[in-house]
Amino acid sequence: MKPSRKPRAFLKWAGGKASISEKICRRLPKGRLLVEPFVGAGSIFLRSNYDAYILNDINPDLINLFKCVANDVETYIQDTKTFFNGEYNNKETYYQIREEFNQTTDPYHRSVLFLYLNRFCYNGLCRYNSKGIFNVPFGRYKKPYFPEIELRYFAKKASKATFTCLDFEEVFRTLPDDAIVYCDPPYAPISPTASFTSYAKDGFSAEQQEKLAHLSAMAALQKRIPVMISNHDTPFTREIYEQARLVFLKAARNISQKKDKRKKTKELLAIFTPESQAK
Repeated sequence: MKPSRKPRAFLKWAGGKASISEKICRRLPKGRLLVEPFVGAGSIFLRSNYDAYILNDINPDLINLFKCVANDVETYIQDTKTFFNGEYNNKETYYQIREEFNQTTDPYHRSVLFLYLNRFCYNGLCRYNSKGIFNVPFGRYKKPYFPEIELRYFAKKASKATFTCLDFEEVFRTLPDDAIVYCDPPYAPISPTASFTSYAKDGFSAEQQEKLAHLSAMAALQKRIPVMISNHDTPFTREIYEQARLVFLKAARNISQKKDKRKKTKELLAIFTPESQAK
């Protein structure tokens, strides 16, 4: 990767932090180890500078993909690049490959197909039904981008990372004493009629949002571990983060394929520190 180019995630990801990653990283405390219970595409991992990382996500396909890329990126590039020659960019082939992905249990083969689906599906969504079946429709892009540069950069930096696939509560139970935590959970809905995003088959409920806020406050109070959480700025999130210091941001959300229909949404950073919990 050229020195002048900022590192980007190799996955498209709904709710990804690429556009505001620098603002977030500036507010992260200094330290040795960054723990991300909801790593997503990894924008904060790629833009931050720590000696070590614990990168976790409840989505097993995502963590499996990261491990495969970290293990042998050159072989992975060779095996995935063939899908980006134009032959596979049609609706019929996409649905055949999606079905193949949903049927196979081979970890490496799933990782290869996962990148294809991510780049060719509608808006880079990652969505599963209640049975764990990936069900995002075809995206109809003229020429999906193959992220070769981004894959190599990720693999190089992954030498600092440990990848885990655990529930966020388990991550908090096993936090090292010198950890700094950044959480990017599936966001709370902007309105009462909106639904929580289903990155994994079981989704993410309001109760889980509240549990995450409680665990963050306890980590800061009892273990003196600072925790930062990103979320929508809503009455609900302001209430559950009342024990944190709040920082407000605006971020572009790529909800629509058309750039002129993409709007900025109000977001917040809830920052739990030992000092804030001592009030």
